[in-house]
Amino acid sequence: MAPHFMYSLDGILVFGLLFVCTCAYFKKVPRLKTWLLSEKKGVWGVFYKAAVIGTRLHAAVAIACVVMAFYVLFIK
Repeated sequence: MAPHFMYSLDGILVFGLLFVCTCAYFKKVPRLKTWLLSEKKGVWGVFYKAAVIGTRLHAAVAIACVVMAFYVLFIK
């Protein structure tokens, strides 16, 4: 049986935020940057695009992470 968060909107948002934050972190690590973020098109390009979103919109992503953490911890 699949976990409940896979079928809910807030689960998708949490996954998206964590994915963007992880890829932005990978962009700061030289070995991971050359290995994972070298492709800019195709399936592997999703990692590059998420890293670009995470670095360019770092303030908005950080605020969204704090808001989502508050929501998951106290409201849900």
